[in-house]
Amino acid sequence: MGGQGQQPMAGQSPPYYPSNPYMQFYPGGPQMQGMPPQVGGMQVPQMPSGQPSGGINPPGMLPTEESYIENILRLNAGKEATVYMTFENNDQWNAKVFKGIIEAAGRDHIILSDPQTGKRYLLLMIYLDYITFDEEINYNYPFNGASPGMAQFPPR
Repeated sequence: MGGQGQQPMAGQSPPYYPSNPYMQFYPGGPQMQGMPPQVGGMQVPQMPSGQPSGGINPPGMLPTEESYIENILRLNAGKEATVYMTFENNDQWNAKVFKGIIEAAGRDHIILSDPQTGKRYLLLMIYLDYITFDEEINYNYPFNGASPGMAQFPPR
């Protein structure tokens, strides 16, 4: 029989895959059910689960975004911007430049309007390379007194 076809007992690594001693330091690593993870005899603080970190959301409202680029774009809504994007594997155009007024921004998109043509563009952040402005941009990082609609994070 020589170990062929044998299944390891629960909580054990198969003999041909040695266990990784560092797995205890990673989320989802082996730990006892219901017990807080410990490192070197010290208890590791745990984040509460269930509720997103954005706080309580009013009914019918989207959760507060938790990344930075859309916050900067929201601070500069109404300003003219040039948005540079790359669309890989596109035979007609690989890179494209959009120029217009920033109307809105979310975690995964930018809404830009072109005042000369009246067109509005819904641009996906996944294609974003960078954005330029011909004027000074607003960048007021809210450390203590956060602006409404801005993501809040504790300082490091």
